[in-house]
Amino acid sequence: MSMNKNTILGWATLIMIIMGLLLIALGAFRYDDVAGWGFAAVGVGFLANAWVFSSLKGRL
Repeated sequence: MSMNKNTILGWATLIMIIMGLLLIALGAFRYDDVAGWGFAAVGVGFLANAWVFSSLKGRL
């Protein structure tokens, strides 16, 4: 199985989405103080980066 640029971007997008959702879940359910807002903000950032990676597939 060869890994071309689109396959690598697809895997990176999947990993970023999973990490983003995990961080948002940590912020929402685990931490009730100010740290929860930080975890959720970083999770949203991960989802934004995953969106960029997803939009780059097929263009590189």
